[in-house]
Amino acid sequence: AVVALPLALAFGVASGAGPLPGLYGSIFIGFFAALFGGTPSQISGPTGPMTVVLAGVISKFPGQPDLVFAAVALAGVFQMVMGALDIGQYIRLVSLSVTSGFMSGIGCIILCTQSLAILGSAPAPNCLAAFKALPQALQAINSQALAVGLLALACCYLTPKKISRIVPGSLLGLITGTLTAVYARLDVPRLGAIPSGLPQFRLPAVPQSMYPQVIQAALMLAALGAIDSLLTSLVADQLTQDYHDSDKELVGQGLGNAISGLFGGVAGAGATMRTVVNIRAGGRSPISGAVHSIVLLAVVVGLGRFAGAIPLAVLAGVLLKSGWDIIDWKYIRRARALSKSSVLIMATVLLCTMFGDLIAAVALGTVMNSLIYTKKMAAVQVESCTIVCSEEDAADGSCNLQLSETKLLRQAAGRVSLFNMQTVFTFNAANGILRKLLPAMSYYESNILDLSNVELLDDTAALAVDDLIDHSNSLSKTLYVCGANKQGADMLHRLGVAAKLPAAMADPTVHRRVCLQYAVQQLGSPEILSTSNPDSQSNPLLGQPEPALP
Repeated sequence: AVVALPLALAFGVASGAGPLPGLYGSIFIGFFAALFGGTPSQISGPTGPMTVVLAGVISKFPGQPDLVFAAVALAGVFQMVMGALDIGQYIRLVSLSVTSGFMSGIGCIILCTQSLAILGSAPAPNCLAAFKALPQALQAINSQALAVGLLALACCYLTPKKISRIVPGSLLGLITGTLTAVYARLDVPRLGAIPSGLPQFRLPAVPQSMYPQVIQAALMLAALGAIDSLLTSLVADQLTQDYHDSDKELVGQGLGNAISGLFGGVAGAGATMRTVVNIRAGGRSPISGAVHSIVLLAVVVGLGRFAGAIPLAVLAGVLLKSGWDIIDWKYIRRARALSKSSVLIMATVLLCTMFGDLIAAVALGTVMNSLIYTKKMAAVQVESCTIVCSEEDAADGSCNLQLSETKLLRQAAGRVSLFNMQTVFTFNAANGILRKLLPAMSYYESNILDLSNVELLDDTAALAVDDLIDHSNSLSKTLYVCGANKQGADMLHRLGVAAKLPAAMADPTVHRRVCLQYAVQQLGSPEILSTSNPDSQSNPLLGQPEPALP
């Protein structure tokens, strides 16, 4: 609670809602997310990313607090729906380069906007506005505001660890800067009068014409809050050696945000720094999060009237430290050793976050990451596809041919080929596989598509097999399919691909040796026919049981 107090005030002011809604957000989100969430040690409340998005929502609805708090409450409802639909597991799949760029962009936004406040000017709503206002702010610096702001910032950075374990540097900076401004009677912008007392329930009134805008804002808050909270949950898992429940966490966060919006509080999420402090202090159960909220409620009831003397520059100093910490410096330091594609994604998301739309930044980064990953996996799949028509081709062992199968290839004398696939055969490689195999089919009388090592065959790949069969027929060649597992065989049957295979080999699960033996036998050479059964076992195609497999 001691750590959360200055941050709740600062984030509330930075969002444009005010210090009291910031405290309300910490109280309600912290309490209900702790009791009903899926990360027992997590502390929730206003965070840097949520503050930046909420500031954009407030600027979108100037002078219309009902619309803002309706968006906050509706965002909570959306998060609960996300948890009920098991969407939390998918949010965890967002790549590190995307989350790093996003969080670093949020940190840069806080640094840009609060740099004006510490100079004594009004904070800017976004980075572009901050850059435009910076020259004028530098010409009209309030030296007294800058002094107390730097004093607060120094306390955040220079407080010894022994002291910060008892009194966090952010709280010490808040108290020191405020007392300095009060007793030195400095002329600096302050928070002003803050009403105290218990929060009041209020059902927001939203005109029907504003429904689309409110829903859009709520979706943005819900998506960002889910990402922010689950990232903090991962940090908590690393510290506690435990595992969180993503969907339950979304339900808890959603309940907290919904109630916060109905009581005039800001939106929030899992707060990383507060969670780390809680765990290091021994807090491992939801009780610590609930108690943190109760303590903050007592502060609102009893000490709210004293908060009006806090200088805005002091809060800016606290926020500058938070913004700096949000930036993923660990990723940036390793940028030279990372792949160019990862760095490109991170930089793109960072810039889009700073100067564009936050949700669009995450979406763009995710799409870029997916396309790059798909291209890499396609290259791996195409590279792993080998064409085997002789003992020499199988010498590297990638096909894992048995001795009997090698003998059959020798007997075929280059007239039969094996198209050997590895691991997966999916949509991203389907076109590349076709480009590789179609030209090769004309060189052999029979071709066998070997799926023995394929664990996953999707519908696009199955349709690519269909194209291979059609092309083979157009060349008056024969294509067989063997070794498919149950999933792959079901896919081929469901799409009608298996029906196009030769009648005697219509089952795509047939063993590779049997399929190869049949293909060799169909070549019609007397020499081949006399040795077509190298294992001296009955041919299953003549009505006998399938040979025993090694």
